[in-house]
Amino acid sequence: MIPALAATLAIVVQDHTALRAAPRSGATELTALWQGDVLEIRGQHAGYLKVYDYRRERGGYLRREGAREVGLTEADAPALLAVLRFLRESRGFEALGISYGAAYLKAVPAPALTAEPFAAIAGMAERLADEASGAGPRRADVAAHLEVVAQFGIRMRTFERNGRIQVCYDGELFRRVLSLPGAGSEERARAALALTRPDCIDPNAGPLARESVDEERRELLERIDEQGLSALTKSLLHARRATVWASVAYQHARRREPSGPAARRALGELLEVNAADLGADRRAEYVDAVVRVGAIRWAAMTPAAPMGSLTLSATAGEPGQTCLTLADAQRPGAEPLLRRCTYGVAWMASAQTFAQGRALALAVQPLESWRELWVFHERAGSWTVDVLSPGVDDPQEGYVEFAGFAPGTRRLLIAREVKDQGRFRRFFEERRLDDLALVRQASAPERLFDFGRWQDVAWRRDTLVLH
Repeated sequence: MIPALAATLAIVVQDHTALRAAPRSGATELTALWQGDVLEIRGQHAGYLKVYDYRRERGGYLRREGAREVGLTEADAPALLAVLRFLRESRGFEALGISYGAAYLKAVPAPALTAEPFAAIAGMAERLADEASGAGPRRADVAAHLEVVAQFGIRMRTFERNGRIQVCYDGELFRRVLSLPGAGSEERARAALALTRPDCIDPNAGPLARESVDEERRELLERIDEQGLSALTKSLLHARRATVWASVAYQHARRREPSGPAARRALGELLEVNAADLGADRRAEYVDAVVRVGAIRWAAMTPAAPMGSLTLSATAGEPGQTCLTLADAQRPGAEPLLRRCTYGVAWMASAQTFAQGRALALAVQPLESWRELWVFHERAGSWTVDVLSPGVDDPQEGYVEFAGFAPGTRRLLIAREVKDQGRFRRFFEERRLDDLALVRQASAPERLFDFGRWQDVAWRRDTLVLH
């Protein structure tokens, strides 16, 4: 909620504006003011404004050109709105724009109030939070600007994610936009997108809290009508729905509930996205949706008929565990070849035998957007399972999957897509089956000879890594 502003105000329009003890350039500098700071005007002298800063609880003088006087009457509202419209898309001026937005909300009469100023202020707050998180070039002044907007009730949430600080706007004014009956379709859609960002979910939230958040996100996005949306916003909406339904599918699978319907909905929403509408600047949001949906795609698949003598079964272990047992159907009654338990989701539909039936690959998902590949194979006369991870760094987003097997060279074909240090990367690999050592790697499958001859037909048909 943006509080009321005092009367006879000036808004600072330049960063590092000096507040001095006397109305002259050589006077002692008391503090530096920032764009968006609101001051009460108490007089003028020799080209300086005599002001009082309630946020810092001190008075002083600043040069007249460093601030703009603003009126807060109904007659001043159109001019304030014009400035707000000019600043709302101006990067680097978020604090100033929010300050003018607060002044407009004070001046405009209640019957004339629309969703536009709330959407503008919320959008600038979100952009400022992204900059504070390090999304793009970060100005040294961003911390000061966060302090400026805090005086207007703009609250931020901060938490650590993968070794860096994530700052997110708490979304109060986006919720206000959704509650106003006169809000336009674009305003409502963009508010919903801001309130359902996956990177603004607390990574320390427990399973029950996370399920509640995903359900809220799902309901919020379902209430958005696509009629009247631009092509860009419509594709962003479908991409976000895909990521949310992927999260819902994973949560269902963790609870051992049917996850197929949610996974199929996620795939359907992803197919509705037109990547060309997003452009290069928003392509990362599409790739994010692809990776998250790709991680759970096996939930939508029907298990294939087993091939060869190897059989893999899953049973419940300790609370939250799934225990996998590998056996040889040609040796009934014999001891299992291998038994391994996991707290991840074992996608049994992904089980694929290869190497003349003497090896098996299985997709196992320990985290919502992180899927590994387990390879069961025989080495030196005993059976073992090796785990291939999407990446070697802290889990963010990614998946690795079986793409085929070249029997002549006994090479396993692997595809992986991973978010590494904020960038999405794709790799196609040939690995020796005996020890899973990397033989060759390329950014496209056609650059690897064995992919051209031995890639799995079902993988080629169903994978999302070739998007």
